[in-house]
Amino acid sequence: MNSTLRAQPTLVPRLLLPALLIGLLLPFAALAEEAAAATAAAPPADIAAPTPAAGNHPQAEALKARLDALGEQATAEQVEATRREFVQQHAITDAEQLFAALQALPPEAAPPEAAPLHDLSPWGMYQSADRVVKSVMIGLVLASILTWTVWIAKGLELLVARRRLQRELPELKSARNLDQAAAQARARHSFSALLLDDARDELRLSAGCREKEGIKERVSFRLERLVAASGRNMSRGTGVLATIGSTAPFVGLFGTVWGIMNSFIGIAESQTTNLAVVAPGIAEALLATALGLVAAIPAVVIYNVFARSIAGYRAQVADASAQILLLVSRDLDQPAGERAPAPIAKVV
Repeated sequence: MNSTLRAQPTLVPRLLLPALLIGLLLPFAALAEEAAAATAAAPPADIAAPTPAAGNHPQAEALKARLDALGEQATAEQVEATRREFVQQHAITDAEQLFAALQALPPEAAPPEAAPLHDLSPWGMYQSADRVVKSVMIGLVLASILTWTVWIAKGLELLVARRRLQRELPELKSARNLDQAAAQARARHSFSALLLDDARDELRLSAGCREKEGIKERVSFRLERLVAASGRNMSRGTGVLATIGSTAPFVGLFGTVWGIMNSFIGIAESQTTNLAVVAPGIAEALLATALGLVAAIPAVVIYNVFARSIAGYRAQVADASAQILLLVSRDLDQPAGERAPAPIAKVV
């Protein structure tokens, strides 16, 4: 019994201390719960209550459209009159709010600037082209000019030579012997004088020979060489036409490939596939191919025309040499007393 009484005084203080602590903490717990509830119920401080926006008036857009219809040249009086008329027509009571909403509307975005127009004329595309493409174009233009120059010069030369031979052939046919034909040729300064002089030189050198067939063969050989030489001389200058006709398309194609390569590089750098940006560069590149064809097609056609004309000219020279060979054969077949002596050629 005494031991139980002795243990009670020590047990009571131990129970009183936690009770006091709980009693002191209960008011603070209640205050914390009330603050948490108030915080949960109240909106965040940084989120303001929605207020009517200044530009949300239902008639603001319509009024702005009517004012924009007036244009930039409208005066202040016209703008004010349009505002009052709009308010009266729609029976708007909150005009001040409408005007405030009108001022708050964002301005219309300016229309995007149009892309600069490219000059797609041949000269404009040349000026916009790359240096390599420009050099290709210049070379092709010079080749085309050379083609037409050769055509004019060689065409006139062929025309004059063929007409001259057409006049000389009847004279050679009408001559009775070599001396008469030579006299007529010298008087007219004709081309057949060269053939006649060469034939007479061979007759003079073969004066002591008895074999007439050998003399005829040597004269024929000389005349054949002169015919071949006349064809080569007339063909001089036409080889450049063949070169231009065969190489100009490839040169133009090189300029086109180079220009298209630069266009694709520009597309990659600008990161756009807009046709208005891509098309001018490709058009400039294709101009090089067009110039190549312009230079090549006339060159090929003119070369073929000259080839046929020169072949015809050689045929005319061959006809003249055949007439001279007939005169030589006629002179050789005459008796020795009736044959006119071949004159000695003068050395100039």
